[in-house]
Amino acid sequence: MSILQHFKDRYESTQEEEYSLEEYLEICKKDPTAYSTAAERMLIAIGEPELVDTSRDQRLSRIFSNKVIKRYPEFSEFYGMEDAVENIVSFFRHAAQGLEEKKQILYLLGPVGGGKSSLAEKLKSLMQKVPFYAIQGSPVNESPLGLFDPAEDAQILEEEYGIPARYLKTIMSPWAVKRLHEYGGDISQFRVVKKYPSVLDQIGVSKTEPGDDNNQDISALVGKVNIRMLEDFSQDDPDAYSFSGGLCKANQGLMEFVEMFKAPIKVLHPLLTATQEGNYNTTEGMGSVPFDGVILAHSNESEWQTFRNNKHNEAFLDRVYIVKVPYCVRVTEEIEIYKKLLSNSSLEGAPCAPDTLDMLAQFSVLSRIKEPENSSIFSKMRVYDGQNIKDTDPKAKSIQEYRDAAGVMEGMDGLSTRFAFKILSKVFNFDTTEVAANPVHLLYVLEKQIEQEQFQAETHEKYLRFIKEFLAPHYVQFIGKEIQTAYLESYSEYGQNLFDRYVTYADFWIQDQEYRDPETGEILDRSSINDELEKIEKPAGISNPKDFRNEVVNFVLRARANNQGRNPSWLSYEKLRSVIEKKMFSNTEDLLPVISFNPKASQEDQNKHKQFVERMVDRGYTEKQVRLLAEWYLRVRKSH
Repeated sequence: MSILQHFKDRYESTQEEEYSLEEYLEICKKDPTAYSTAAERMLIAIGEPELVDTSRDQRLSRIFSNKVIKRYPEFSEFYGMEDAVENIVSFFRHAAQGLEEKKQILYLLGPVGGGKSSLAEKLKSLMQKVPFYAIQGSPVNESPLGLFDPAEDAQILEEEYGIPARYLKTIMSPWAVKRLHEYGGDISQFRVVKKYPSVLDQIGVSKTEPGDDNNQDISALVGKVNIRMLEDFSQDDPDAYSFSGGLCKANQGLMEFVEMFKAPIKVLHPLLTATQEGNYNTTEGMGSVPFDGVILAHSNESEWQTFRNNKHNEAFLDRVYIVKVPYCVRVTEEIEIYKKLLSNSSLEGAPCAPDTLDMLAQFSVLSRIKEPENSSIFSKMRVYDGQNIKDTDPKAKSIQEYRDAAGVMEGMDGLSTRFAFKILSKVFNFDTTEVAANPVHLLYVLEKQIEQEQFQAETHEKYLRFIKEFLAPHYVQFIGKEIQTAYLESYSEYGQNLFDRYVTYADFWIQDQEYRDPETGEILDRSSINDELEKIEKPAGISNPKDFRNEVVNFVLRARANNQGRNPSWLSYEKLRSVIEKKMFSNTEDLLPVISFNPKASQEDQNKHKQFVERMVDRGYTEKQVRLLAEWYLRVRKSH
């Protein structure tokens, strides 16, 4: 199908369909969505959640304490926002049940660049999925059920058409009242249309922004007189009125109020009556206009605090349902956000060296979480990301302890995703000859940016400390391992041999037996075995070898049982793995001739160097990056 035909079909599928009032009531009998509220239609659009049993995933089980959590496919690209999304959905669920939330303003509160606007856009696009029914010609898209009197007609409508009485609470608009008089009270003359809410046509979805304090009046919400019509109609005639305000257009749908608390309080008053009583007054003296929709507002923390601290606003505060939208505080999800932003740009295919996005995400998250007492903030960041660090940092606390100590405002300040993405753009364009990103350029750009931003002295120091204390040393280790891994062609075989030999020696040492080498026939007594074991333990600084040997042998014996009697992979036991790596890389001198880009002494070195570069390229680096990072690594190693 051609794209043009596809567009045409989509356009036609959302066109209005017209019915008589009698036909509409028959539809209601079969299909309850024909009279459902905006909140109920939103729930249909959001759809059912997927239930995720976090106990089945080690990382998630640590983050969510083995709970079963809900994930909504419609919000799948909102990474790390499970709480905010769940709170938004429960607002709609409660409003759909006709509870207090039905009368409240849904208010997204969070720091700049934290995703409030994206959530609002998402809700508006979801609102467009499910159609609603309105009186044909009504300038405020009012429900046909507003034509009936709750006291007189509710029982008949429930008995005949199955429409519950609570759906008859809305009033007729002044426009409908005038038509009713013209029809001599014959409501069968009203026609009904099925409409799809539309952002483009402002049907059932609207957006209002705060204007200037001096000239903004309530007409942005409730509409105003159309001066051109005053020749034919009196000023309080509904046909002389332009129902162009946000509330008029968003009836039976969603009205977004951007930066709501920047607006003067007098402008916000119509919102109170619209949410509480389901109607509001116009600027002229005609009857009230019905409103049965959802008001969605969002703003930053500072505006909310100013508004909240003003005693005059108490009536308003009680009617706001707050959903906090903090920054992401999990590194893995923060990386996903960057990937999403990159995929929407021309940088999507540009080379990005391993650990670049990780480092930026770590820096962003460190800026957002509170420093814990008696524990490292870097460890806290890793615990928040669901990593198991009990072996590497015994002082680390549980995720719950960290959260309780930090309080409810954690994640509401720090560096925004927008800031991080601007940094990333500079890193990709740092080198004049290739558009690519790597962590060494990232460290440089970050430092320069921190100087330029003119943060307060304390924040400035803190950010530089993150780079010098955590990011740079962490990266020296990372790139060292990358280079050494690419250098050792038979790296894994070599590691496995060391592992197997260590386990065998440790086992004989524990049992106090001599060891006979099956290949050479050489016999090692206990002290010779001890010497061999120490050759591996010493470079790693193992302080208590006796306990360590017992621990390793116990681990291997348990693992063999599930592995047909064979030793497990040398990578399977984190503690011994790092000991073996330190042993393998304790003689860095062998590396230098191969990884440096100086002219080579022999053809053999030249070939090894070529293979080293190829293996680094396989790992995700460009040739230019291999040179830059290898030289940086050698320089840093010398200076330490």
